[in-house]
Amino acid sequence: MKKYSYLLLIAAVFACKNKPSSDNAGKFAISETPYGKIDTSAITEYTISNPSGMKVSILNYGGTVTKLITKDKAGNDGDVILGFDTLSGNLQKGNPYFGVLVGRFANRIAKGKFTLEGKNYQLALNNGVNTLHGGLKGYDKVIWTVEKLAGDSSLQLTYKSKDGEEGYPGNVVATVVYSLSAANELKIDYKATTDKATPINLTSHCYFNLSAGADSTIVNHELFLKADKYTPVDTTLIPTGKIELVKGTPFDFTVPKLIGKELDMVKGGYDHNWVLNRTGKDLESIATLYHAASGRFMEVFTTEPGIQFYSGNFLDGTLTNTKGGKKYVLHGALCLETQHFPDSPNEPSFPNTILKPGETYTQTTLYKFSVK
Repeated sequence: MKKYSYLLLIAAVFACKNKPSSDNAGKFAISETPYGKIDTSAITEYTISNPSGMKVSILNYGGTVTKLITKDKAGNDGDVILGFDTLSGNLQKGNPYFGVLVGRFANRIAKGKFTLEGKNYQLALNNGVNTLHGGLKGYDKVIWTVEKLAGDSSLQLTYKSKDGEEGYPGNVVATVVYSLSAANELKIDYKATTDKATPINLTSHCYFNLSAGADSTIVNHELFLKADKYTPVDTTLIPTGKIELVKGTPFDFTVPKLIGKELDMVKGGYDHNWVLNRTGKDLESIATLYHAASGRFMEVFTTEPGIQFYSGNFLDGTLTNTKGGKKYVLHGALCLETQHFPDSPNEPSFPNTILKPGETYTQTTLYKFSVK
């Protein structure tokens, strides 16, 4: 009996020694990896990981989300966003804003013009006859200051945008906090202040493909948008100023449907702003994305009044330094950009995007991942 008890004790000790230590498992962590240099500035990739193994990697260049690792229904990890293997990929001409923070004004401003407090402003035209995503060197092409926050689950990025930068008035201080939760939620909190009235519209520009590369396109992704109205656009993708019902059109995602179902009925593909059906000003669930083969399910929460659904219409397989050398083809991924409406400085009927001294711009968006 004593010998049997002794063997049990030895077995118990052995099991304890081989059990993952609570000091090393079940915790959040933030790691850093050198990612190259721009002139003399070091570019760093920060990776936040949570206890269940989800990971998000972020650069101090452009606040760029480079990787987003989530599990499929079989428990296999996969990277669900498009991106590059090296900094040269991010810096290449034609980078379609993969994973970046967009500002000072996300989306388009017609002819790069607006009038504010009696003064006319002209911005650089970097999208045909219009200004797109902040201009030639928006917030996506600058180096942000990064601070790790307590708890190892959040990164705070700060950028000071000078008065006159890209033609915009006011010294703006923008702060963005990326947080990863134990419930596999990536939350992005935005804040901005200014010393002059200026347009502000910040968002994240991740390109999602929940198949993690198994499918070359997102046509078999199922999308739901909590929006029964959208803002139609002209041939240069500037809103006409009208707000129309989606019912009876290819823009109706009020019931989940495959993106490919009516994609060919939209000339050029989806690149439009939906007017969200909101019940208040708090964080609210407004969209879902589902990929049946992998089982991955993404839910989008936001405080914003609109969302731009972009179906990767300008991807053509020519980008270099892509992850694993993969060709990113037409409709290879999609963006769900929570935002105020495009060209709002020129559309008084749209929700206000003018930030004034003494005010604080805030925006929160959350992407929650699960399987079904």
